[in-house]
Amino acid sequence: MTDAAVPPPSPTLEEDSEVELRRLLLPDPNLLILSPPPSAVDSNYVHYFIADFLKPGHDQYIYRHANGLCVIGLAPTHASLSEGGVTSVDFNVGKSDRSEIKVTGKRKKNAQLLEPNSALCKVYASDNIYIARCCIKGSLLEVNNRLIKEPGLLNSSTPRQPTGDI
Repeated sequence: MTDAAVPPPSPTLEEDSEVELRRLLLPDPNLLILSPPPSAVDSNYVHYFIADFLKPGHDQYIYRHANGLCVIGLAPTHASLSEGGVTSVDFNVGKSDRSEIKVTGKRKKNAQLLEPNSALCKVYASDNIYIARCCIKGSLLEVNNRLIKEPGLLNSSTPRQPTGDI
C-alpha cells in the first residue's frame, strides 16, 4: 500500500449554500464604508430650502416633521450670515412680541396664526436689518429664546447641529 494523499471530500450542496449564505450575510469588513449615522433632523424631518424669499439673499429653510410641525431657520447662504454674522435678534415685530407668546393645551390655545409673509423676527447684522419671514401658513407655537441672549448661534449652526432655528 502506498501513502497517497487522499483528496478531501467535495462539499455537499447543503454546505455550499451555507458558505454562500455566510458570504452574503457577513461581507468583508474591509469593504464596509464607515459613515456617521443620520442625525435626528435628517431621519425625522423633510428638508425644504427657500431661496430669495421676497428679497434676494433672504434664503431660509424649513424642516417639516410627519406630524405637521415645521421648524424654520436662516439658511447658511442667508445674506446676514455671509456679511459678517448676526449681532442681535429681535422678536418684537409689528404689534406683538413673538417671544412673549405662551401656548397651552392640546389645541395649542393662544398660538399666533401666521401667513407666509408674516415677520418672525428682525435679524441685525453689521449695518443692516433683515426680517426673517414665516414662509408658510401656520400657527406659531414657540420661538428660540436663546437667540435673544446668544445671537451668535445663528452664525455657528451646521446642518448636523441646527442651533440657529428661529
